[in-house]
Amino acid sequence: MAPPDSSPPAPATDADRAALRETRAQRVGQRPGTLTVRPGAPTPRLFLMAYDEDNCDEAEYTGRYDELLETLRTGPGRKYWLDVRGYGDLPLLEQLMENFNLHPLQMEDVLGDYQRAKVEVFDDNRLFLVSRMTEFTTNLEIDDDQLSIFTGPNYVLTFQDDYEDCLEVLRNRLRGPSSQLRRRPIAYLAYALTDVVLDHYYPTMAAIGDYIEELEDSIFVARRERRLLSRILQVKKSVVRFRRLVYPERDKIAEILRLPDEVVPEDIKTYYRDCYDHAIQALDLAESYRDNISSLADLYLSDQSNRMNEVMKVLTIISSIFIPLSFVVGLYGMNFQRDDGHGHALPLNMPELYQPWGYPVLLAILAFIVAGQLYYFWRKGWLSSGD
Repeated sequence: MAPPDSSPPAPATDADRAALRETRAQRVGQRPGTLTVRPGAPTPRLFLMAYDEDNCDEAEYTGRYDELLETLRTGPGRKYWLDVRGYGDLPLLEQLMENFNLHPLQMEDVLGDYQRAKVEVFDDNRLFLVSRMTEFTTNLEIDDDQLSIFTGPNYVLTFQDDYEDCLEVLRNRLRGPSSQLRRRPIAYLAYALTDVVLDHYYPTMAAIGDYIEELEDSIFVARRERRLLSRILQVKKSVVRFRRLVYPERDKIAEILRLPDEVVPEDIKTYYRDCYDHAIQALDLAESYRDNISSLADLYLSDQSNRMNEVMKVLTIISSIFIPLSFVVGLYGMNFQRDDGHGHALPLNMPELYQPWGYPVLLAILAFIVAGQLYYFWRKGWLSSGD
């Protein structure tokens, strides 16, 4: 069968966020296990990959749920990955919950779509895993989607709210003619899903790291944008949010490693230990980026202060030059009379005002004062830019 096509994801809008907040508010005080679908949730699409060591078949069973169940019943010797994308059909989700023996509280966590990463164990040693898929968007935000994973004796059931995800690389591995993934037990597929989500953290962190370097270069340009500080603070918010997503993922994997061998076999735990190392590395990167962005904000404010000091230094020098000039011209701007009105001269009332060379001499004195001040400032080093 040909692999099904996926529709491109719709960007989150203010209306989507408002609908999500409204749904969360509706859940307040409800009976535990009550299933609520947010308004505007996409219609569920059902994708099934059936595989064994030799073959891998896949098809979309949207609108053909009974046929899907028949396919699962008629091939007990094969392994199955049923991927449910979209929560917009509550009766169908309730039917899935009944047919796959899912607990209402766990299904409520699935539809809540904002659970932290965690692991829970069923009575029959089945697992319920929650992971957060992340992406750094062009809006300088961390876009994260919930991936809910249920394991069974020969199947893995996944739920996600969007049609687009980061799991296509895993599907391609299953499609490969020499896929080692098809030879592994079904528990290995659950590990592989978690591993792909963790591996996808690194492109997210790489995008954040590149953007931090871009911001750092922007601080020292001569004509930088006015919104630079807001961009720095927005990226810092995204890094902090990423840390909040990775910490539970690390704790989830650590809890998996503590589970009994009858729940998670020891050979599968070996791979989860590698996942744990990846989570630690992602946390280290997040911590490093958080420190870098905090230093970047301090550097921006320090550079702003230095620029302001340069401006104040120039203004102070200009003011220092014009203060004595203003004093001299203000002194000679006083309106004292030269005589007493009867023809008798008053020699102490600025006689130089009537000298034929009085104006050129005054200009020369003013120029000498300016030159003397500039020479003094230069000797002190105050005219240098400080770079």
